Amino acid sequence: MTRVVDTAGLARWRESVTGSVALVPTMGALHDGHRRLIARAHEIADAVAMSIFVNPLQFGPGEDFERYPRDLDADLEICRADGVDVVFAPDQSEMYPREPEVTVSAGRMGTVFEGAARPGHFDGVLTVVAKLFQRVRPDVAVFGQKDAQQLALVERLVTDLDLGVRIDSVPIVRDADGLALSSRNRYLSARERETALALPRAIEAARSASGAQAAQDAARATLADAERQHPEFSLDYATLVDRATFTECPPDFRGDAVLVLAARVGATRLIDNASLHFVGQSLL
Repeated sequence: MTRVVDTAGLARWRESVTGSVALVPTMGALHDGHRRLIARAHEIADAVAMSIFVNPLQFGPGEDFERYPRDLDADLEICRADGVDVVFAPDQSEMYPREPEVTVSAGRMGTVFEGAARPGHFDGVLTVVAKLFQRVRPDVAVFGQKDAQQLALVERLVTDLDLGVRIDSVPIVRDADGLALSSRNRYLSARERETALALPRAIEAARSASGAQAAQDAARATLADAERQHPEFSLDYATLVDRATFTECPPDFRGDAVLVLAARVGATRLIDNASLHFVGQSLL
């Protein structure tokens, strides 16, 4: 495995590769969900590149940029064990040698749901993704489906700006108790983790319902119960959205939808989602 910290070293590595390259962009604090992304990258490309960079542009005032978990040595061990070919781990001055004047706008899709809760977040995400695509020049990039809105916006970034990178996605990886894997899960106390299981329970309730409106109502009822029972649980949103546009689905929606969820458990903000397909008043 090669580790590089600057664009020149990355360029030398890229020139040495004769086959296809898959990029797995991350902020480190790697877990089994990231390892699933690495495994998928191996399946679809000849060489695997991973970036590890905690991107300041996607954190707002008062968010957890300073305390975001960082353990580069442990991350590198995982990359080595999983056969990553190159790890690009730049510092902030390498990625942003000066305050950026020109950034990528996420547009309307970047101002709703997570974008409403975290103004400017997706502008920061898309800016760093565009920079990574320019530097790594991957044939394909692999993202997790857990960040559904991020995934949708990256797909639009590539399409709208003709970036020529194929986007591949990997289903959410969950712990045995159903909680979606996240680097921020380590912030949760044992009690808070138990409370957070309201999110996967809401997904199961939605899957058991018939029709778009019933699915959304079932999820919201489950999460409202959690709010009543657990003072540390605060729901932000639970909404069924059109996968392509991230607009709220009408009650009679048919087609591919995503149930997007966000809540705060104690001081930790968690997100989750589920892909649902509706045919008439039934759910497939």
